[in-house]
Amino acid sequence: MLEFLSLAQLFGYLAFVLGVGSFLQMNDKHFKLWMTSECVAYAVHFFLLGNPTAVASTLVSASRSLLSMHTRSLWLAWAIVLLNIGLGFVFVKHPADVLPLIASSIATLGLFRLNGIRMRLVLLMGTLLWFANNIIAGSIGGSALEAVVAAINFSTILRMYRDSRRQSVLP
Repeated sequence: MLEFLSLAQLFGYLAFVLGVGSFLQMNDKHFKLWMTSECVAYAVHFFLLGNPTAVASTLVSASRSLLSMHTRSLWLAWAIVLLNIGLGFVFVKHPADVLPLIASSIATLGLFRLNGIRMRLVLLMGTLLWFANNIIAGSIGGSALEAVVAAINFSTILRMYRDSRRQSVLP
């Protein structure tokens, strides 16, 4: 079977679809639910690619997305960041292995402490780090996902900004 049709890549493509769907959401709760599903598919994808750092970080991200729907606790956000740092000590073998850990850490703080446009801007920074990780890891679906997610996230940010401007002008 061709590499781009391998089971690992198919899960990457599933993560792609779920990731695009998540960043199209303007409602923060829907966004976080879609993102959780994306993370689960991504974890399987990276497991099949043999990238344990990305698997661990992505599973933490799935949990983080669910938890951030129910609390904005700074303490819990920092506990998750510290968990990511701990994962780094266990899994990081090459300098590039820190990319998903950094991406996950900044996204954690954004998801727990921010909302709306500001949350999505922080997630855009994380997206760029994941994009670099996926290119290095050889993830076809993951690289495509992050490139498209960056564009869609930016587009959604613009839509949210325009909507907020319209609402502030209305009587």
